[in-house]
Amino acid sequence: MSSPDIVSILDNSKELDRVRKEQEDILSEINKLHKKLQATPEVVEKPGDNSLARLKFLYTQAKELSESEASISNLLINQIDALLPTGPQGQTRRRIGKEGNEQKRKRVKTESDISRLTPSMRGQLEACANLKGEQVAARVTPRNADKDEWFVVKVIHFDKESKEFEVLDEEPGDDEESSGQRQYKLPMANIIPFPKSNDPSSAQDFPPGRHVLAVYPGTTALYKATVVQGHRRRKTEDYVLEFDDDEEDGSLPQRTVPFHKVVPLPEGHRQ
Repeated sequence: MSSPDIVSILDNSKELDRVRKEQEDILSEINKLHKKLQATPEVVEKPGDNSLARLKFLYTQAKELSESEASISNLLINQIDALLPTGPQGQTRRRIGKEGNEQKRKRVKTESDISRLTPSMRGQLEACANLKGEQVAARVTPRNADKDEWFVVKVIHFDKESKEFEVLDEEPGDDEESSGQRQYKLPMANIIPFPKSNDPSSAQDFPPGRHVLAVYPGTTALYKATVVQGHRRRKTEDYVLEFDDDEEDGSLPQRTVPFHKVVPLPEGHRQ
């Protein structure tokens, strides 16, 4: 084990600490800006306001720092692996003992899942936790199903450790086996928050021709649709959409859907 190798590892460790400190600073700025926009969302409409541009810049920085953290961490792993003695690792594990292994697993889990989360990941977890009591779009697809099924559900709880939502389907359809309410545990990837119903600016301004996922009028189910007119261009709070497979008399009827019931179409959506 040579001194230059150790010096290089220590230098990279210092750089990793610097990146993480900068991540903490960026996260603090993002949280402050989030609070400002939540308290006064109308500020973004004022001439000269740069809140959204600033937020985009901060998230870009957070992404770049996250990538730097991953790069430096991988470099350190490779450097340490090169210095570790070769041979069976079982003896080391036996010396730790059962109790030591359990403590080590608990410590590693705590560091990797909490303290080492990037600012963007922590912000995402906080946003998920804040969805409790809110209605969201949820993919509840039966096993072996050949298409995705999305419903409006209510968030009961979000587990930060397992990163799972516990949701309630308050109005199961007539084709459900049971007429009662149903609960599901779903991963984060199966949940899409709706825009705030009292804040049209929280909704994306989907252009005509864009495919979206929207609640079909009179139901609690979401289906793929094509935007005919965006809500901002119409200066109303509704979209005009054409739903797939909604043909009547040889054409697709144009249906009006509130902006807060329309979300981006997930990548890889199966019809």
